[in-house]
Amino acid sequence: MISESRIPNPQSLVVRVYWEDTDAGGVVYHAQYLAFMERARSEWLRGLGVEQTALREAEDLVFVVRGMELDFLAPARLDDQLSVSVRLLQCRGASFTLAQRIERGDALLVEAKVRIAAVRASDFRPCPIADTLLARLRSQMESS
Repeated sequence: MISESRIPNPQSLVVRVYWEDTDAGGVVYHAQYLAFMERARSEWLRGLGVEQTALREAEDLVFVVRGMELDFLAPARLDDQLSVSVRLLQCRGASFTLAQRIERGDALLVEAKVRIAAVRASDFRPCPIADTLLARLRSQMESS
């Protein structure tokens, strides 16, 4: 469900690396990067006025990760402050594709391409994204 009171759309989320995010050597465990990206995607949607709980309850729609391509370029470490960005690359009737980056200052640590599908919450079958939400998403596409 799309909220009428929009908050500014965050294109990136700042996260701090804690002990729980790292292995014994103080380096971020590879799966934790996925959690950082999930949080950034959720905040990106929230910034568009999309409340995912309300979307599930009112429209029986949830977004799921359909696929990911990841490049791990450099490690993040304990106490690092990271920026996790989200950029819409493509938007279709029942799916969209995002580019995500995790950076520490000017250093690029992880790049990802994330394919998101819209499915019915009740049976996890693909379903179309409502026109109003589709328009909101498409408004975030960068013109090339």
